[in-house]
Amino acid sequence: MAESNRPHTLENEMGNLDFDGPEQTIMRTSLSRPQQLLGGDRELVIMAGLGTAMMAVTVMSFLSFLIAIIAFWTIVAVLARIGKADPMMRKVYSRHLGYKDFYPAKSGVTAFGKTPKRGWR
Repeated sequence: MAESNRPHTLENEMGNLDFDGPEQTIMRTSLSRPQQLLGGDRELVIMAGLGTAMMAVTVMSFLSFLIAIIAFWTIVAVLARIGKADPMMRKVYSRHLGYKDFYPAKSGVTAFGKTPKRGWR
């Protein structure tokens, strides 16, 4: 086999390690995949199930159980569509809520209009 067509292996024919190429690491997709339940974000689906179960058990009628089941599967369908579009949307949206609406074009100690504390006490 020609040297240029030889596949990169860690061991050559003599059993010695080859260090002529870059080290390749296998990336397992199961470790980097977001955790989803029924196609939606795991925490949101669990919270939807808990909320609809509390609604059904609180009223304790056949109609409340029927409404809770319909509401749960409707919420799961919406969460599955959101999870299919962007599995990290809940985390992105919660980070977005933490940002301010406007950041003034100032820097330093006068950025927020507060006077800095004097001294070390």
